Amino acid sequence: MTVPLLELSGLTVEVPAEEGPRPLLDGIDLSLDAGEALGLVGESGSGKSMTVRAVTRLLPRGAEAGGSIRFQGTDVAAMDAGALRRYRDQGVGMIFQDPRAHINPTRRIGSFLTEALTRNRGVARREAEARAVAVLAEVGIDDPGRRLRQYPHELSGGMLQRVMIASVLLAEPRLILADEPTTALDVTIQSEVVGILDRLRRERGMGMVFITHDLDLALAVCGRVAVMYAGRIVEVRAAEELHRRAAHPYTLGLLGSRPSIDARAERLDAVPGRPVSAYEAGTGCAFADRCAQVRPVCRERRPELEPFRGGLVRCHRVAELAPAAEEVPA
Repeated sequence: MTVPLLELSGLTVEVPAEEGPRPLLDGIDLSLDAGEALGLVGESGSGKSMTVRAVTRLLPRGAEAGGSIRFQGTDVAAMDAGALRRYRDQGVGMIFQDPRAHINPTRRIGSFLTEALTRNRGVARREAEARAVAVLAEVGIDDPGRRLRQYPHELSGGMLQRVMIASVLLAEPRLILADEPTTALDVTIQSEVVGILDRLRRERGMGMVFITHDLDLALAVCGRVAVMYAGRIVEVRAAEELHRRAAHPYTLGLLGSRPSIDARAERLDAVPGRPVSAYEAGTGCAFADRCAQVRPVCRERRPELEPFRGGLVRCHRVAELAPAAEEVPA
């Protein structure tokens, strides 16, 4: 039996508060195979970024994680300092939303890219620079040798995001965690950066967790998509199936709110109400207050994430609602 590259089982995260611990993640179950791309989508506050931070053990001060995180079968929570450092340096690579916030503005690009190779792996500086030049060219940066001598403020946002991707590729990780890597870029640059990331992931056989607010982007890049709401997974389905076989009312709401190039509308549909955090969710379905299909059972008992028509869905009424939701316009 093949061991998943990444496996989350019953993952919880709580942070301290005056009234007691507040849950941010509530029982996340996910798995990812080597070479697979998994999309995490949902509104702000749904727990997407907190999930990948838990995977890297980079949680807020005072936060406590429960459940299990396993990387290639190894318990991440049980790693000592040395194993954790190797895991972060070589096993997992993180691509952040805003590269300007994560690249030191006082250091040259070459120093940023080669430091981990020379300090942690003992690679000679000349060889490290040669590798950096090769990877910069691979991610589409022209004249890469000159770029090594430049400072971050001399590069555009799109080029800096390519530098961020290059820094991750230089570490040769088995897993990439991409936390909304295109949010700060314009649409044209978004397409280029995502195309580069997807191509290199496939060529190198890396797994990827791709976080985004853009459902269409997730459908284009990922083989599977997991929809999050209030710190829980509410639906998981193959990307090619999600747009026409989505079953959870929240997923259907997200799909229905997308603009269409084939139809003109004065106002886009929207999911009513406001998103809630896991600590606001109560004992029933977290989506109950925003759902047009809510019934008393939805407020009384939390639904489980259960298999349904080729995917997983967390909804008490999915079997009776599914016929109406079978086809959703692409």
